[in-house]
Amino acid sequence: MKVTGVSRTRMAMLIERAERLFPGGVNSPVRAFRSVGRPPIMLERGEGPYVWDTDGRRYIDYIGAWGPAILGHADPAVVAAVVAAARNGFALGATNPLEVELGEAIRAALPSMERLRFTSSGTEAVMSALRLGRAATGRTLLLKFAGGYHGHVDGLLVEAGSGVATQAIPGSAGVPDATAAQTLVLPYNDPSSVTLAFAEHPGQIAVVIVEPVAANVGVIAPAADFLEHLRETTRADGALLIFDEVITGFRIGPGGAQARFGIRPDLTTLGKIIGGGMPIGAYGGRADLMELIAPVGPVYQAGTLAGHPLSMAAGIATLAALTPDRYLALDEAAARLALSLAAAAADASRDVAISRVGSLLTVFFRPTAPLDGAEALTSDRAAYARFFGAMLDRGILLPPSQFEAWFISMAHGPVELEATVDAAREALQQ
Repeated sequence: MKVTGVSRTRMAMLIERAERLFPGGVNSPVRAFRSVGRPPIMLERGEGPYVWDTDGRRYIDYIGAWGPAILGHADPAVVAAVVAAARNGFALGATNPLEVELGEAIRAALPSMERLRFTSSGTEAVMSALRLGRAATGRTLLLKFAGGYHGHVDGLLVEAGSGVATQAIPGSAGVPDATAAQTLVLPYNDPSSVTLAFAEHPGQIAVVIVEPVAANVGVIAPAADFLEHLRETTRADGALLIFDEVITGFRIGPGGAQARFGIRPDLTTLGKIIGGGMPIGAYGGRADLMELIAPVGPVYQAGTLAGHPLSMAAGIATLAALTPDRYLALDEAAARLALSLAAAAADASRDVAISRVGSLLTVFFRPTAPLDGAEALTSDRAAYARFFGAMLDRGILLPPSQFEAWFISMAHGPVELEATVDAAREALQQ
């Protein structure tokens, strides 16, 4: 974005410098704001439910660092824990006691993770879990669901072919056809397509990976018995079931989606909240599967900065703050926000549907909440872009895409929620 004139702001000048350094001026594509047709912003600090841009403007924040900031930004206890850990040095090159403490806290909340390993990102956790799944089953095919995002792993950056249970085609340049062909892409919330895929590929599917609550095509709750069908079908065929809980883990409850819906997957991937905003990922599951990981078993995976003390400290402090009463209050706040936004849309005669699971929600610009990724993609993206811009102008920072979740934090109080609804009422009338 080339900005001219003598009155250029600090943010405009910083963005121009960024564009000379990084592709699109950003280090992750959604930060470019291109899908909402607005210039990007540059954020300098955050506190509680607020963030400030480099020109000093304050916003009520619903990006929440894309999920980790469940306590709000710069929570004092988390900051103190990171500072204390930093005084002891950063990466030390050997196992740190904080790794044990955070690992035990995670396993206590998610008993399906009998053994686990930390990584530096959610993508890395998913990549490692897939490798493990293939090694454990001796199979090669992967099965995922349209609209599900599991990081920028080659085998999962794919799009569906022409049929319900066909093999996939590359969804990104640089992904070989042969790699994409090892992935089946099915509609989310469609158990019959799962049954068909396993019937057409008996004994060939290594893993089924699913966001138990779809949250990367907007928030879509699992239909009744969908997750149960995945569990039963994979178990009967000898395939493994992986829950990608990078977003839902510790977000929709202490035990994530698997506790909320009563399903025990074979493997789970985590990220975001378990690091309290610091870089982190983790994967784990059944002990017999995790014993295949080096140095015990033949599946190699390593990470120089895995289990970084600062990430461990932030995660420990964050999880310690996530008490049952705070989860209940967060869920109630999100429910009130969703109902108020729906009422504002109805008053403005707008075709808007709000989908919510816990403190995740999406305002879909379509008449009804979608059941799968294909339905979500029929949303009016131009209408969302206008809504996004009108909210931004009123000091409310939403995800810059129709297909991202809003992340509500425990720092969002009645004042922030009321201001959000007031802004939405004006924006929807505009």
